[in-house]
Amino acid sequence: MTGNNNQLECGIWDRSGSCLIPLDLIEQLPCYLRKTIPPDYLDLMGHMNIRWYFDLFARSGRDFFGSHGLNKDYFRKGEFGVFTLKQYIQYFAEVRVGHTVAIHTRLTGRSDKRFHFIQFMINETTRQLSATFEALITHADLNIRRAAPMPDYIAKKFDATLSRDQKREWETPLCGAMRL
Repeated sequence: MTGNNNQLECGIWDRSGSCLIPLDLIEQLPCYLRKTIPPDYLDLMGHMNIRWYFDLFARSGRDFFGSHGLNKDYFRKGEFGVFTLKQYIQYFAEVRVGHTVAIHTRLTGRSDKRFHFIQFMINETTRQLSATFEALITHADLNIRRAAPMPDYIAKKFDATLSRDQKREWETPLCGAMRL
């Protein structure tokens, strides 16, 4: 996919400077978190500290999980949970105090025990993609502390999301280091 080189309309660029994924296509993904950045998120460079990127991605991820049945009630039973196996963050543009960010999520794959997704942090104030967070998660039996298949009703929810996300007209920019 190509587009014009207007920085405020592009989310992901290729090496030659052409737009691979326009920002408006990323914004069509479900948004699981929106936050205006408070002063206590600041670091010594005057922008959001890296720990808060991870925190915001984690909070958004919990809502993404919950929308598929992996919610507080499911985890409180104490039988099953999830473990993060791999994660990868890329930073593209700084986020500053007072900026509002939105995190949109795309599911990229699923097996009987695992799911792979990417989140896009869009700085809605500057109209730029600020960061991406890619993760590989495994469903786990907490009694034996090992990977375990997801229940059918959860797997079906992930399958519906995966089917929708696979129909998108743009290729997901993955790091290449994660396999189901």
